[in-house]
Amino acid sequence: MSALPVYRYRLAPHGLMTRRQLRCAGLSAARADVVGEIRWRRGRRVAYLYDPATAYPVRPMTPGRWRSHAAMMRARRTCPTCRTDRGYVISRSLGTCVPCHDRHPAP
Repeated sequence: MSALPVYRYRLAPHGLMTRRQLRCAGLSAARADVVGEIRWRRGRRVAYLYDPATAYPVRPMTPGRWRSHAAMMRARRTCPTCRTDRGYVISRSLGTCVPCHDRHPAP
């Protein structure tokens, strides 16, 4: 097994991209091979680098996937106590919307 080349922060070769950079370019790193890594903060942070020539385009969202995404987000915005769509994602640490949490504080 060969070790991946390691680059310091901001010193990666031109042309290699991180997952976020691939995504912004409309590409997916799902089936692309890792060709290197960037390390910073004394090695505690790592970002893998990909060759965009081997990356595939992102699959387009179909109407069914959009419906599924909308249902998932609606469930995250709905308070389990009052069953109201609050328009924001309910905090998992609170477990309910803010008005319900203020009305019934945890013991």
